[in-house]
Amino acid sequence: MKIWKNTIWALAGTLFLPFLAQPAPAAGKMDPFFREGALRVLILSGRNNHDWRTTTPYLKKLLLGTGRFDVRVNEEASGITAAALAPYDLLVLDYMGPRWGEEAETAVERFVKAGKGMVVVHGASYAFSGREILGDSHAGTGVFEPPWPEYARMVGGIWADSTAHGDRHLFEVRFTDREHPVAAGMGEGFMISDDLYHDQRMEPDAHVLATAFSDPATRGTGEDEPILWTVSYGDGRVFYTALGHDLNAMHAPGFVATFLRGCEWAAAGKVSLPPLIDPDSRAGDVPRVLVVTGGHEYDTEFYSVFDGDWLVWDHALSNHQAFGSEIRERYDVLVLYDMSAEISEQEKKNLRDFVEGGKGLVVLHHAIADYNSWEWWWREVVGGRYILPGGDQPASSYRHDVELSVRPRGSHPVTAGIGPLQIVDETYKDMWISPQVKVILETEDPTSDGPLAWVSPWQGSRVVYLQLGHDRQAHLHPAYRELVKRSVLWTAGKLE
Repeated sequence: MKIWKNTIWALAGTLFLPFLAQPAPAAGKMDPFFREGALRVLILSGRNNHDWRTTTPYLKKLLLGTGRFDVRVNEEASGITAAALAPYDLLVLDYMGPRWGEEAETAVERFVKAGKGMVVVHGASYAFSGREILGDSHAGTGVFEPPWPEYARMVGGIWADSTAHGDRHLFEVRFTDREHPVAAGMGEGFMISDDLYHDQRMEPDAHVLATAFSDPATRGTGEDEPILWTVSYGDGRVFYTALGHDLNAMHAPGFVATFLRGCEWAAAGKVSLPPLIDPDSRAGDVPRVLVVTGGHEYDTEFYSVFDGDWLVWDHALSNHQAFGSEIRERYDVLVLYDMSAEISEQEKKNLRDFVEGGKGLVVLHHAIADYNSWEWWWREVVGGRYILPGGDQPASSYRHDVELSVRPRGSHPVTAGIGPLQIVDETYKDMWISPQVKVILETEDPTSDGPLAWVSPWQGSRVVYLQLGHDRQAHLHPAYRELVKRSVLWTAGKLE
């Protein structure tokens, strides 16, 4: 053994269009395409003079992270029809580009008038204003379109000839209506680093919730400029935020809270979300995981396997660091990606206490070679062993960069939804594998013993071995990442 994100969004938008054309389900019937009980949101994006390729996914992440919304994205809004919008409660516009055409625009107007919601973000107030949308007007290449007057009435304020912003800077947003459901409980205001729009052309029906002082020192107007406002349009509700130039601004707590609360208010007419929302928070019931490395080199992409809010994890750089003290009370699952031969008696005790205490164990790839001389470990707990050279048995072998055809065997929560797959990885041959393991993933490649993942017969806790995972080719493979995630969740007792 040797020691050692844009096209997708565009494709997703295109693939989603056929589903948008389906009629809404009859009242009282559950729509299988949406999560039951969630507010249904459609984000309209795909054009913008801001970086919509990063901001749109982030807005979707914020919405989904609350558990309050189910979200879809459409990057070609010109194809929208009334039937396409019917299933939704809310439209979110992260858009600045060409007009959508009469059918789409009429569908949006009627959607909001009928009692649905709309949230307009930052530069989307520039859209449909009749101003230049492409090219350079000074060079004679600017493209202008006639304005969409009804859009201005829906949004409550759009860019005019005098509208602009000064230098980006840190400023305070102050609520002018602290009793409104969006602002209630948020105090007097908040700080943010963003563009501060000034001189937007406001409609008389706009109800301003918050303003910010546009400082002449940053090329501002010296006036309090409206930043957040609402509009009643027919029976519908519209919320506009002038904030959100980029991810830096969108990550500010004030933006997060007002955007999400504005979405809930526009969609439902009331707000249940708290005044302080941590977009990077983790639910209280996620597993606490200790990941152990050492003794074998690996690509740093390995760390990305544990990205996400589905766990909280610590990293031990060696088995000595991991098991030098008692760990049962601190962790729910142990993930081994080390290759360790030596372990002290005290470290053995702490490790044994962990797995005998009902805690989860996930053994990855070369960690199958751990503790070749500790028979209890590899025979009883792991259910297999990579036999290292120098012992009384023939050594196991490995081969790098094998293109494997992999398939699940039987059904198990770890492999649920993981169909047959192709992956380039390292294979092992001539290992000792207990006849009592339950094989859940296998290959027919001749460089492998066949079993690629199994559940150990160990009765003291849940134990999974996953032989895949040699380098970045595996670490970045979606199926591998899902297998590791599901292994951790299953061994933690959170996946049945």
